Amino acid sequence: MEGSSPQEHTEFIRQEAFRLGFSACGIARAERLNAHEQPLKSWLREGLQGAMGYMENHLDKRLDPRLLVPGARSVVVVTLNYFPKEKQHLQSPYIVSKYAYGKDYHYIMKEKLHQLSEKLRERVPMHEGRVFTDSGPVLERAWAVKAGLGWMGKNGCLIIPRKGSFFFLGELITNVELAPDPPFEKNLCGSCRRCLDACPTGALTAPARLDARRCISYLTIELKSPIPLDFRGKLRGRVFGCDICQDVCPHNRFAVPNTEAGFQPLEIILNGDGKTWENLDESTFNQMVKKSLSPLKRAGYQKIKDNLQAARKAKTDIGRAGGQDLTGLR
Repeated sequence: MEGSSPQEHTEFIRQEAFRLGFSACGIARAERLNAHEQPLKSWLREGLQGAMGYMENHLDKRLDPRLLVPGARSVVVVTLNYFPKEKQHLQSPYIVSKYAYGKDYHYIMKEKLHQLSEKLRERVPMHEGRVFTDSGPVLERAWAVKAGLGWMGKNGCLIIPRKGSFFFLGELITNVELAPDPPFEKNLCGSCRRCLDACPTGALTAPARLDARRCISYLTIELKSPIPLDFRGKLRGRVFGCDICQDVCPHNRFAVPNTEAGFQPLEIILNGDGKTWENLDESTFNQMVKKSLSPLKRAGYQKIKDNLQAARKAKTDIGRAGGQDLTGLR
C-alpha cells in the first residue's frame, strides 16, 4: 500500500486508532515548534519546574520531533479517556487522582501505540517511528492543539470540545507522510477562571501557567522530599495527585466514563477508609502496586505515608480551628 496517498494512509491510521480504543486521533506535520521556544525557556528560567530537572534536558528535541525520529514527516496524536465510572467513596479522607485509580496508563497507552505503529508498518513497510506517552521530550499538549484535537485550557490541560480534559495523550512520530489536520485555533475558556480561583495552593499563576513547585500533584508525587510546611495544610485530603482544576472546569460536565478494563479502580482507592490507608504497611503496599501495576509506585511507600500524615494533620488542624474540611470534588 506504499503507493496510496497521504490522505488514504491518514484515514487508515485514524480507523485503526479508534479500533484500538483511542478516544480521538489527529495528525500534525512534523516540524519545529518555534512558537513554544521562548515560553518554555522562560518557564525553565524562572525555575517553575521545581525539582524536575529532566525538564531542562533535550530542549532541542522537545521543540523538533525530527531530532527524535530522523526523517519524521508526521506526528499522530491520540487520546484515551480515563474518567472513572465509579469514584472514591465520599467518606474516604484521602483522595487519589482519577488518573491513578487503576493500572499505570503508560503500560496501556504504549501497548496500544505500538500496535498502531505495527499496523502502519504492515500498510507502509518503510514506516519508521517512535511512540511516546508522557515518556520523552515531547510537548504533548502543543502537538494535540496542532493536530486539531482541542485547546490549551487555563488549567494547562488539553480540553477537547464537548468531551473535557480527562484524557491521556500519546504520540506516534513517523517518517510516513500523512494528511495533517488543521490546528485548533479557538480558546473556549472565555472569561472563566474557575480553575485559577479553585487551586488551593495558587499553582496556576496565570492562565495556562503552572508553578509546579506549588502544585499538589507535584508535591505529592514528583517532590521526593517532605512537603513544605507552607503547603501541608492545603492538600485537602489529596495524597497522590490532584484533580481540582479539572473538577471545577465547566467543560468537564461532558465527561463520560471510560471503557478501558485496565482502569478498573483498586479496592483501596474505591472503598478504603482512613484506617485502611493509615494501617497500610510497606509489604502490603509493594505487593499491591506490583500486582496491579499501579501508578502509586512512582511515589513509593514512604512518600505516600508522608502525604497521609500531612493530610491527616491538616484535617486535625482544621477541626481544632472549627473550620470546614473542604476536600473538594472527587
